[in-house]
Amino acid sequence: MRHTWALGLLLLCGLFALASIAPVHAAERAKKIAPTPKAAATKARAPKSASPAASVPAPPPYKSAIVIDAQTGAVLFEDQADRIAPPASMTKLMSFLVVHDALASGRLRLDSPVRVTAASARVGGTQVWLREGEVFPVEEMLYALMLHSANDCAHALALAASGSVEAFVQQMNARAAELGLTLTRFHNPHGLPPSPPAQRDIAAGNLSTARNIATLCRYLVGHTSILDYSSTQRRSFRPGDPKRRVDMRNHNHLLGKVHGVDGLKTGYTRSAGFCLAATAERDGQRVIAVIMGAPSSKARDLKMIKLLDQGFAALRNGAATRAAVGETPHDAEGQIRFTIPSYTAPPTKR
Repeated sequence: MRHTWALGLLLLCGLFALASIAPVHAAERAKKIAPTPKAAATKARAPKSASPAASVPAPPPYKSAIVIDAQTGAVLFEDQADRIAPPASMTKLMSFLVVHDALASGRLRLDSPVRVTAASARVGGTQVWLREGEVFPVEEMLYALMLHSANDCAHALALAASGSVEAFVQQMNARAAELGLTLTRFHNPHGLPPSPPAQRDIAAGNLSTARNIATLCRYLVGHTSILDYSSTQRRSFRPGDPKRRVDMRNHNHLLGKVHGVDGLKTGYTRSAGFCLAATAERDGQRVIAVIMGAPSSKARDLKMIKLLDQGFAALRNGAATRAAVGETPHDAEGQIRFTIPSYTAPPTKR
């Protein structure tokens, strides 16, 4: 009996000893696993390593761009300005100039009637839905050309000014050569891409560069009445015909929203992207900016606002360089080489 009690007492003491040692071992294990306050603070302060993508600057929202001083032609900003690409409906800037030349020479008047042909009525894309046999004065068609970017009016004006689209295009290319637009060539007066099977050949359509378009715009602003048309925000075509009236809104949405903007022309095709030649006047100074190949109209317009502001800031700071004429075609669209065709001016009507 005495031995039994002694054995039981020994077992009871062993259990008490184990119970007292277990918390100590658990605490030691926790101490090894848990970081010290200093280590935790150091870990919290350690900056995360930047990912490779975060360190690469975002590409600009265009394929090419330029800003120039309208008075001197000095370049205020440029990025890929000699990259050859389709100008889309910015083509109509040159169409306006050729019609202006016809007006200046007396071959046309603003009130000259333009009779719509079947070929003009068939031109697709943006239009005012001309019908064969309709008659409109040159001035009305010029408004439709600049506000609504009407392709059918561009075709009709080409026939009225030169007798044929082919002759009109020759005049467009001749004028481009006269203005030093060495990287520009036109195939049509409206800027639509070529029809199949040439549709995939970029060289078969109209081509230009941001620098060339800016040079053209500078000439237009200084020598024509283009701002009278390009600054107009709204106008009706066929106002007397409620059923067929077209209430035109200028495609340049910066008008009336951005200080000083009064022109010039937008453009879009799938191959060209979203384009815009814009000009603004502030405090007696004028800048001209061109964007080609933007991915969307919103991205184009937002970037154009920044470029215009940047241009005026450069004028104030005197940070301008003289414009350089492109001698060699620079092309990222596919090795394009071309020559400007010769042209003989038609005799002036008396």
